[in-house]
Amino acid sequence: AVVGAGLGGSAAAYFLQQHFGPQVQLDVYEAAGVGGRLATVTVNKQQYESRGASIHALSLHMQDFVKILGLKHRREVAGKSAIFSGEHFVLEETDWYLLNLFRLWWHYGISFLRLQMWVEEVMEKFMRIYKYQAHGYAFSSLEELLHSLGGEAFVNMTQRSVAESLLEVGVTQRFVDDVIAAVLRSSYGQSVLVPAFAGAMSLAGAQGSTWAVEGGNKLVCSGLLKLTKANVISARVTGISLHSSEGRALYQVHYESTEGQGSAFYDLVVVTTPLHPSRSNFTFDNFDPPIADLPGAFQPSVTSVVHGYLNSSYFGFPDPKLFPFTSILTTDTPELFFHAMDNICPVNISAAFRRKQPQEAAVWRVLSPQPLDKPQLKTLFRSYYSVQVTEWQTYPRYDANKALPPIVLHESLFYLSGVEWVASSMEMTAVAAKNVALLAYNRWHQQLDKIDQKDLMHKVKTEL
Repeated sequence: AVVGAGLGGSAAAYFLQQHFGPQVQLDVYEAAGVGGRLATVTVNKQQYESRGASIHALSLHMQDFVKILGLKHRREVAGKSAIFSGEHFVLEETDWYLLNLFRLWWHYGISFLRLQMWVEEVMEKFMRIYKYQAHGYAFSSLEELLHSLGGEAFVNMTQRSVAESLLEVGVTQRFVDDVIAAVLRSSYGQSVLVPAFAGAMSLAGAQGSTWAVEGGNKLVCSGLLKLTKANVISARVTGISLHSSEGRALYQVHYESTEGQGSAFYDLVVVTTPLHPSRSNFTFDNFDPPIADLPGAFQPSVTSVVHGYLNSSYFGFPDPKLFPFTSILTTDTPELFFHAMDNICPVNISAAFRRKQPQEAAVWRVLSPQPLDKPQLKTLFRSYYSVQVTEWQTYPRYDANKALPPIVLHESLFYLSGVEWVASSMEMTAVAAKNVALLAYNRWHQQLDKIDQKDLMHKVKTEL
């Protein structure tokens, strides 16, 4: 059984079938819709991503999914970004790459180069995971996984803030306050106190090239479930109880659907929905020792998709025709009531599509910590036709010194969502799904030499 049909659940179902073979019977439980947080909203008969919008170019599992499913990359529609302090723009992107570099250098010295080198070093080591997984290696804890990629340094990066790590490599406080803060507010809705590893993943997405799926990123989830011929059960899982059969653990999954309550037995269960008390009232029965509640809380965050006319004069452009930006990030200023906003394109982009001019009514996505009230909407928009609000508890509230959640809850009962406490992105979820599938397979077949192996870089080189 797989609990949840977001990206984690659908990728886990796909990888489980890949490793255990087509004869494996897969039930996927989903209370809401397939796709989870990869949701879309409809404005004027067009669909728009409400969250989880861009995928980094180096996301190899996501690239694979798109290829396997015959999906396409959405056409890029160019646009410029700027960082707003509440009073003025502290940094503005231009059409000229060299001018952008010059501006960064003029404002911040070589801080941006130091940042780039730091992010590249982290990404280079992170990319080792694909080699390990291609060779069938798995990890029974997030600490083991991180250790195999970047040693103690990677594990420490979940315990200290991104600000601390960057200041250490010579990035200036001003660059951290202006640029790093703006990127983390737009991705996680949090400050530069998020752990360094989560910060590095977010910053890699901000400076690398990104893409999205034509028709909407959620097509990856429905496509993978269709491909695996998984049995999707429309129900909310309320708990799991442990039984044993011939010396092996047997798990009874209890659920509620429109038809009432039910349950079913499984050899192996992967939970991909968050198990934190603030997010689910999931019970575990007959486990000895009992499965403890997981620590930590989630960050509330609000997405407002607004169809309207931007109030460009709030940003210092009295003439809306002259407003050049499609994406506005913000610094950590107390009076700023939103984290970021961007002029978004529909999930289906035709060859004739053009982005709306700044003086025209466009569809904007505004990310904020609380729902926007009327005066706030009036501050950002001269007038608007519609506002669609989605309230999420999207990301963990990243406080350093939190112990990472376990992957193995019991013999063949696994937890996938804990990876978000390392970093939260579509690719991190896909990596965790592949790891859980390999871990389940290796444990089932007692291939213990494929789990938590030390010095894997050397081993993989030897195997090659």
